[in-house]
Amino acid sequence: MTAPQTDPTPTKPTTVEYIRYRIPEDRSAEFLAAYSRAARELAASPHCVDYELARCEEDFAHFVLRITWTSTEDHLQGFRTSDLFPAFLAEIRPYVANIDEMRHYKATSVRGAGSAVPTLYEWAGGAEAFARLTEAFYAKVLQDDLLAPVFAGLAPEHAEHVALWLAEVFGGPQTYSATQGGHSHMVAELPQRGCPHGRDITEPQRRRWVNLVQDAADEAELPADPEFRSAFLAYVEWGTRLAVHFSGPDAKPPAEQPVPRWGWGAAPPYRG
Repeated sequence: MTAPQTDPTPTKPTTVEYIRYRIPEDRSAEFLAAYSRAARELAASPHCVDYELARCEEDFAHFVLRITWTSTEDHLQGFRTSDLFPAFLAEIRPYVANIDEMRHYKATSVRGAGSAVPTLYEWAGGAEAFARLTEAFYAKVLQDDLLAPVFAGLAPEHAEHVALWLAEVFGGPQTYSATQGGHSHMVAELPQRGCPHGRDITEPQRRRWVNLVQDAADEAELPADPEFRSAFLAYVEWGTRLAVHFSGPDAKPPAEQPVPRWGWGAAPPYRG
């Protein structure tokens, strides 16, 4: 199963450039070939996030090129002044006169995902599946010689809160946000809930944590297909590594931000 990815963490705003072309039918093949070559320069640019050339189904003469840039300035002052631009321009120059529109756009707050592809939450089995997962996991860690000291003194409602957290992370209802808060709230609340913050988690403990989560997923009968488990494990790796960071004695809680939303097959965007 393949599915689109929704970025699970807030990112720096980007700029989307749309270039609309009207290409005669007898030039469409050479146009596509030219952009296939020009795309090498886009892919090599540190200012280009992604790109896609689409063709109209109703009128084959219409093409739309979408390029996501790290910013408008990075496009105009970065890519266009770089060593990559001359080769890019050489390929597309014959089609500049065929451009109907070339503008930069910023995203608005109106956004979302459709229901054509199930969320990880839905694929896992909903709230009941994550309740089973956390129940199985905490039963294991409290009996584990390496992790029991880390998770000692858990509040009675801890497993329930984590189940709500995971459900929201994987695309379920925003119950955790409504009743508890966002990501920073989870980290800030860790000491009060007896979680790892301030306990200086070691790498062996983190590795055991990851392994026990996977064992708990098996016991809770979460889907075992490779696509789901790879996405599930990717979040566990990401989350436990953050836990290691925030468990240090000098760690500061993150700035206010929403609960991360995890999708199929990709980690949060790289932030160098």
